[in-house]
Amino acid sequence: MAAIAQTYNAAASLGFAGRLIAAIQRMQENRARRVIYRQTVRELNALTNRDLADLGIHRTMITRLAQEAAWGK
Repeated sequence: MAAIAQTYNAAASLGFAGRLIAAIQRMQENRARRVIYRQTVRELNALTNRDLADLGIHRTMITRLAQEAAWGK
């Protein structure tokens, strides 16, 4: 994340073009995170309750786990 912050700071000093580049980079990063989220939800939902129980996961935990996988929260 420090590299991202450094990129944003460098982009901000470049004026409009830099801000535009930074905005595009943020959109790409957000898109990649959404892909990870959807993939995680899809894969966990495909498991049976027995498989999830073997992993120590309850079906109600799937969205939270997907959020953690994508955004690290």
